[in-house]
Amino acid sequence: MEALQDMPAPRPFLKWAGGKRQLMPTIDEHLPPGVKDGTVMRYVEPFVGGGAVFFHIRTKYPVQELHISDFNPDLVNSYIVIRDEPDELLDGLQELADEYLPLEHDERSIVFYRVRDEYNSNRACLESDVIGEERVRRAAQTIFLNRTCFNGLYRVNSKGDYNVPHGRYRNPPIRDEANLRAVSNALQGVGISCGSYEICEPYVDDSTFVYLDPPYRPLPNTPSFTDYAQKSTFGDDDQRTLAKFFSELHIKGAFLMLSNSDPKNTDPDDDFFDDLYAGYNLFRVLARRAINSDGEGRGKITEILVTNFNAD
Repeated sequence: MEALQDMPAPRPFLKWAGGKRQLMPTIDEHLPPGVKDGTVMRYVEPFVGGGAVFFHIRTKYPVQELHISDFNPDLVNSYIVIRDEPDELLDGLQELADEYLPLEHDERSIVFYRVRDEYNSNRACLESDVIGEERVRRAAQTIFLNRTCFNGLYRVNSKGDYNVPHGRYRNPPIRDEANLRAVSNALQGVGISCGSYEICEPYVDDSTFVYLDPPYRPLPNTPSFTDYAQKSTFGDDDQRTLAKFFSELHIKGAFLMLSNSDPKNTDPDDDFFDDLYAGYNLFRVLARRAINSDGEGRGKITEILVTNFNAD
């Protein structure tokens, strides 16, 4: 599998909490040298989310084999449908755009909540292994809801129902054909699976680069974005279990990078990650995030990158 330098560069097709597009230059600086010179043969990303790091690796570097996964079944379904059925997906998005875009806000809300209700009543279609009409329609609805909801959030309640309200975008890009085709092209030949991060382990060996971007450990008085899948709370015990998994992959000889929040932004004495990843490289890198719950405190704060290799 060759890098896609001559193709249009794909962008994340969903707004997703914790997206890495603004951190990509810093992440690129810290990549293993083997990714850049082609000696690392495989890329694995088990918390793929919006996919900014995956798309960067896929289009810039000559990694031969790629595997992505996530715990969120609707996200994974969308990746698979874009890879395998882009024409049918674009047709479904066109139908939704044709119905929604000509309307005024109040009428748009009626369409939005009708689609949301159908979306929440038809989760069973994800249990099918066949990428048929229902799963294509659900992927179109996932993208539609993400593009037209309040602030581009993805959030579900304890029952697994998507519960984000309608937004007020004047001309949301519901059917972004150029990017969706670029995404489909980038996904050709890529392994895509749904499940907890441990499912990536069989693909990992000493010629593999693994990027881990788990739900961030919340900082006090800041938004928490762990509720992106039913029963998806990712607490400190889960962070500790992930750190053990990190060490297991290290023993296998894999090249590893992990992102997370930096608790020292709000408590200089909080050494949670410094202690958890003692013995590995821990970098504090600048990021622009909301640093309080009302979103007004946006500014430069630090996040952490942990690696088990030297990038020089």
